[in-house]
Amino acid sequence: MEEGLSEQETLVKKCRSGNPLAQHILYDRYAVSMYNVSLRILGNTGEAEDVLQNSFIQAFKKIDGLESNEMFGSWLKRIVVNHSIDALRKRKIKFISLDANDIEIEVWEEPPSFFDEKPKKEVIKKIQNGIKQLPEGYKTVINLYLFEGYDHSEISEILGISESTSRSQYIRAKKKLRKILNNNSKVNF
Repeated sequence: MEEGLSEQETLVKKCRSGNPLAQHILYDRYAVSMYNVSLRILGNTGEAEDVLQNSFIQAFKKIDGLESNEMFGSWLKRIVVNHSIDALRKRKIKFISLDANDIEIEVWEEPPSFFDEKPKKEVIKKIQNGIKQLPEGYKTVINLYLFEGYDHSEISEILGISESTSRSQYIRAKKKLRKILNNNSKVNF
């Protein structure tokens, strides 16, 4: 490690020089999490593996464009998300805009009882399986919003849709997911 630089900064600096060992270390550090990001968006292991490889290739080719060496992880995640979205576009996924009148807002007087309990592995697994059953457009928006932490303005930019379309897709995805979970479970979500 170079004096005054973090390990991350040192590795990225070495990658800028084309150091294959530094590239390998960064790949090992980020591959699993970036694969999971892509898999959540695409729902297909083969496509997610392809996206992962292409994302790392692009990242190492364009690493000179990275402004801050410490931001490598978030920069790489953005590349992975963009490549995943491109793969979805190749499938011709449609994002449907809805009028405000089409959206039902659900308000709870009190949170449902399942919020009081810590999630169990089986409940989490049921939710993950439910998300897999959603139409691609819904699945993409709900994954970007809930799991990747993007807001609707960022999602609209990434997907090339309006913010209202992102919001309506998210609301409809939650409604459909709740219906899927209630049909497959004794617990009402």
